[in-house]
Amino acid sequence: MFLKRLGQGNGSLCARNCPQLLEMKDGSFAVVGLDITEDAAKEMPPGPGVGPNEKVVKIPRHVIIAARAELPAA
Repeated sequence: MFLKRLGQGNGSLCARNCPQLLEMKDGSFAVVGLDITEDAAKEMPPGPGVGPNEKVVKIPRHVIIAARAELPAA
């Protein structure tokens, strides 16, 4: 299912309970983070929404920045 964790050089050594970005075998990405769906759904700008099978997940900026170099351009 997963190929690798992206941004491993972000200084985080924890194996569990850590926000992270994962590359999947099918080319998609998965995010592990804090579920903020209940609060975020109320504050969404016009347009986007949260589907019945979706969650809004907060992931710290440093996790995305650490993974940036490993993300494909297209």
